Amino acid sequence: MIKTHDIRKSYGTLQVLKGIDLEIAKGEIVSIVGASGAGKTTLLHIMGTLDRPDTGGLEINGMQLHGLSDKQLSAFRNQNIGFVFQFHHLLPEFTALENVCIPGFIGRRSVAEVQGNARELLDLLGLSDRLEHKPGELSGGEQQRVAVARSLINNPAVVLADEPSGNLDSETSKDLHRLFFDLRKQLNQTFVIVTHNNELANMADRKLSMKDGLLDF
Repeated sequence: MIKTHDIRKSYGTLQVLKGIDLEIAKGEIVSIVGASGAGKTTLLHIMGTLDRPDTGGLEINGMQLHGLSDKQLSAFRNQNIGFVFQFHHLLPEFTALENVCIPGFIGRRSVAEVQGNARELLDLLGLSDRLEHKPGELSGGEQQRVAVARSLINNPAVVLADEPSGNLDSETSKDLHRLFFDLRKQLNQTFVIVTHNNELANMADRKLSMKDGLLDF
């Protein structure tokens, strides 16, 4: 599902990634842990096509992504990759339903189809009674579940999560962790989760540790 080969990335004289080789199977949940500055988020952004490596190759869902234009990468990202961040990045002026629909509209799907999918996802995540609420009217856990629904709206092959529970209390974090595994069971998505939360990391099918720009298997 995801293959990286000798991924390297530097910012100025700082070498952040020093040659990452990684294969992740379809439906697998992989966690990546490590100290701040180890390169975890940089790797996640490259796997999500939000950033480009200096050298190395990336393949997702059978597609070689090296050499694609920014426009082509953007279209691929919209259709194949979902993102969940520590801060949910919901648009405050829109309702939960509208926030979830946005990636579907960007992908030029029909309004009826996108809204139908969004309602199903929000219902799956226990938010069927919160569709018309704006982010400011939702709890932190509810906001993060809306962000998870948004990440799934285009049925992506891969969901990438960067410290998804870092802004939540411990009980809400546990709920979110269980949710990822329930979603994998129901939707067979592949999850890559960068986290400092050892409880979440240890639940994964595979836990990888990153140190000084390299993965420790």
